[in-house]
Amino acid sequence: MSAAADYPQAGRGIALSVAASALFALLSAYAKLLAPLTGLDIFAWRIVWTAPGAIAVVVLRGRWPALRELLAHALANRRFALSLAASAGLLGLQLWLFLWAPLHGRMLEVSLGYFLLPLTMVLVGRFHYHERLSGLQWLALACAAAGVAHEIWATRAFAWPTLVVALGYPPYFVLRRRVNADSLALFSVEMLVLLPMAAATLATGGTSVAGRPLLWTMLLPGLGAISTLALASHLKASRMLPMALFGILGYVEPVLLVAVAVLVLGEALSWQQLATYAPIWAAVALTAWHGFLIARR
Repeated sequence: MSAAADYPQAGRGIALSVAASALFALLSAYAKLLAPLTGLDIFAWRIVWTAPGAIAVVVLRGRWPALRELLAHALANRRFALSLAASAGLLGLQLWLFLWAPLHGRMLEVSLGYFLLPLTMVLVGRFHYHERLSGLQWLALACAAAGVAHEIWATRAFAWPTLVVALGYPPYFVLRRRVNADSLALFSVEMLVLLPMAAATLATGGTSVAGRPLLWTMLLPGLGAISTLALASHLKASRMLPMALFGILGYVEPVLLVAVAVLVLGEALSWQQLATYAPIWAAVALTAWHGFLIARR
């Protein structure tokens, strides 16, 4: 059976994935506006503001029954509840790292993890879900692998933030598919699971936002709004696309992170870095063409 028949909403899934990548790239610069908050502070506030935003999206999209059913199932089934807790924990680790890294000069290491992530996701799709790859996907994967190989050759090391991203996300997405719940409802439950920890962090040791009205009234709510839209779009796309295509689309985000770093944060892009990014951009172009062909079918 064709990919179009198996995934009839692939075109919409591609659009959601690209939109999510753009919003995530924006967050990497947005964190700099939240000084003097620490990475842990920003993570906690992100959860505090995203949780009600996620619930609002569920209500507006008419998914409230799905959320109630999910909560009822969790209360009645301990194993299912543990799966939800594990899913929330894996997601929470990634959310914290993404906001901690730009404040500690480790964003390059995180970006390398995002370069590696689609490769690991494609491997999951091929060997765990037994998905077949098209010729364009193999070519895109080869281009991406060349860029990643150059980066590994140039840096000579794998930092722990790189490994957390590259190896931490695949089990999260596999677990979400195994739970097999409504995407937005499950995202809301994950935020609710993380909410008590976030509230405790702010109550016991978080940086005070008193006397900073702009931070409290605009920037922190904006953090929640961006996070809600980005995560909801990303997670929805993960269920609407073949795992291999979803994995290759993951290269859009690190490319956009580079654009934000150069155009917004003023970082220099060396020739050595261009040797890494050029094959990645070629992979993104091939992925876009592949997505166009799927959408036309």
